[in-house]
Amino acid sequence: MDAFEGGGDGTAQEVRARADHHDAARGGGEAVAGVSIREICKQFAITDQTYYRWRKEFGGLKVDQAKRLKELERENARLKKVVADQVLDIAILKEAASGNF
Repeated sequence: MDAFEGGGDGTAQEVRARADHHDAARGGGEAVAGVSIREICKQFAITDQTYYRWRKEFGGLKVDQAKRLKELERENARLKKVVADQVLDIAILKEAASGNF
């Protein structure tokens, strides 16, 4: 799992890979200087597949937009858990209320 899929812990290597991904996705830096994507991926210890997956997901975004997207995805996941807990609580209360007292 790569840093963009939520499995990253923010290590320096992941942060550097994210920054380099954004530079390459914008077409800047070494990619323009004639260095192949494969060589850049090798330099930063990521696979070609990871690069292309990142480019597909984040290629048109600026760094601040990508960060905001990840924040919103984390918030969405947290809210889904809250809703699931509330549904479970409601089901338990309905079960308890239907019992014979």
